[in-house]
Amino acid sequence: MFCAIFNFQTRSNKKNRNKGEKINIRWMLVLYDLMIYTVVTAGLLILYNGVDKLDTAGILQQVCLSIVCIFIARFFGKIYEQVWRYGGIQCYIRLLITDTIAFMVYLCLELLLPVQKITFARMISLVSLNLLGALAIRMIYRYAYKCANKKTLEGKILTKLLHLFSRMEAQEEKELQKINTAIIGAGRVGVGLAEDFLNNPETAYIPRVFIDANQEKIGREIHGIPVWSENEATFRKLEMYGVREIIFAIPSMDIDKKKKLYEYYKKAGYKLKVYDYPVMYTAGGKRHLREFDIEELLFRQPLIVSDKRTNEYYRDKVVLITGGGGSIGSELCRQLAKMQPRQIIILDIYENGAYDVQQELKIRYENRLNLQIEICSITHRKALEKVFEKYHPQIIINAAAHKHVPLMEHNCVEAIYNNVFGTQNLVELCEKYGAERFMMVSTDKAVNPTNVMGATKRMCEMIVQSASTHGNVKYSATRFGNVLGSAGSVIPLFKRQIASGGPVTVTDKRIIRYFMTIPEASQLVLQSGAIANNGELFVLDMGQPVKIMDLAESMIRLAGVSGIKIIETGLRPGEKLYEELLVKTEELDKTDNSMIFIERDSALSREEIYKKIQVLRDACETGDDLIAKEALRSVVPTFKRPEEVNEEIA
Repeated sequence: MFCAIFNFQTRSNKKNRNKGEKINIRWMLVLYDLMIYTVVTAGLLILYNGVDKLDTAGILQQVCLSIVCIFIARFFGKIYEQVWRYGGIQCYIRLLITDTIAFMVYLCLELLLPVQKITFARMISLVSLNLLGALAIRMIYRYAYKCANKKTLEGKILTKLLHLFSRMEAQEEKELQKINTAIIGAGRVGVGLAEDFLNNPETAYIPRVFIDANQEKIGREIHGIPVWSENEATFRKLEMYGVREIIFAIPSMDIDKKKKLYEYYKKAGYKLKVYDYPVMYTAGGKRHLREFDIEELLFRQPLIVSDKRTNEYYRDKVVLITGGGGSIGSELCRQLAKMQPRQIIILDIYENGAYDVQQELKIRYENRLNLQIEICSITHRKALEKVFEKYHPQIIINAAAHKHVPLMEHNCVEAIYNNVFGTQNLVELCEKYGAERFMMVSTDKAVNPTNVMGATKRMCEMIVQSASTHGNVKYSATRFGNVLGSAGSVIPLFKRQIASGGPVTVTDKRIIRYFMTIPEASQLVLQSGAIANNGELFVLDMGQPVKIMDLAESMIRLAGVSGIKIIETGLRPGEKLYEELLVKTEELDKTDNSMIFIERDSALSREEIYKKIQVLRDACETGDDLIAKEALRSVVPTFKRPEEVNEEIA
């Protein structure tokens, strides 16, 4: 029978051969299970001879009954449909459960049917030994398939065994094309990744080695994969194993250590990847393998600022997000969606962005999320009022703004209309329609601003703080630095320049900036709203600043390209060399979150803020950007010319 199957396989064409191979192995396993059953039954007949006192008819009755129960149960349990060369623990558990059911059926039928009886010990011995044999043959098959090779003595033996067992050759062509990898981290995440690779025949990766610092694991094997210490993971040994890529699979790894390992292996020419495991700061995070991203370039631990109290605050609330289709606004929507609000209203003048986030959330939450889209500008008072009248939002988050620094320098009137007057419209409508809370998204550029964008944002902060002195709405504003990967940020620009072969342009090699991720910024805004009493201006300890020149160099290294030049183009209109430090802890009030502080600032009266707004309105009515900029300079006392600030720094 074995030869007939093999001959049929060799006579088939290549397409049918692959299909026939699977079928043959399945029936080979049936044949091997029958052989195991025969050996076990014969052994028990000899062992229990004279105990049960079965005649020939009784032996045939018990053989027929047991073999029918065992093999029918295995067929119904789809034991022979499992791909055992990739089989994991679930496959072996399925076999155990199936044979347990077979034993129970066998026991019941033996008691009910008019057949010669055998002892319970003999019955359980028959089923148990048969199960052990089936498990053993499958484990040997899997081990031989995984470890067979033609280089070592053990590998050669396993190669012969594999060929004898299944007529399969070690290291099929498809396997040879796979990428040998080393996994940094032999913990739950790293081992889970290795299991996925081993059990998925379609994966492009083969795990060859673990690299870990845990002394209890070093020198041992996990799923047949050796665990090395970081010192043992020399380039020579990695080369011997044919490792081409190294995967970081420790989500909690210390940043300094990650940087050290990254530079160590990157310098040696290895391709580095990160295995993402869902963590709290990712919205709807999924497991996936990816290249090192911007966050890794900075080698700064992402801050987790959301907490249970924040989630509880937004539960069952109607939330309006202006600029909801933008970088920050869309992430606010993603974060809020997890908090089970009663309704989310996305308001944006740009319909494509709003549509994209709407479709994303619909796919993820289906009908579990009440999501509405409104297309209008916050400068359009009548359209905005219709939205408030329709939904009566309890919480308003203003993320709508013109934020591109150089462009706003030449479009001051538009910046004032959108950023300042738009914010004032929202504040007034919040009071009119009885909103619970208003949260304003601000920027570090509002601190001693040198450009129109920063000055308009500082004016918005003044409006929000003034509004907190009267009325029933609770107000707050939240400042943060540059956001990685947001629209208009330096990161997408560098990516495009690198992709086109360079050069990469930096305005000034001395420029430093504070950075945070989009999820961090969004969570900070949400938490500030939850903890605010009224009138607070929240700022974040953003850690160490980053030199833009270093960021450009890191991105070029990450891209794995050479020969790309970095050139200076000169400071852009309104640009500062250094952003102001957001956190001077001696001048700030603390919150429950050690990374969030409150700036001490005196609010203007309603009369004072309305006088400033009127000055801006009169200037904007002229349509002259220069007149509007001078008016802005007059109402924002801290608004300085960039050359003044940069000369002081230089």
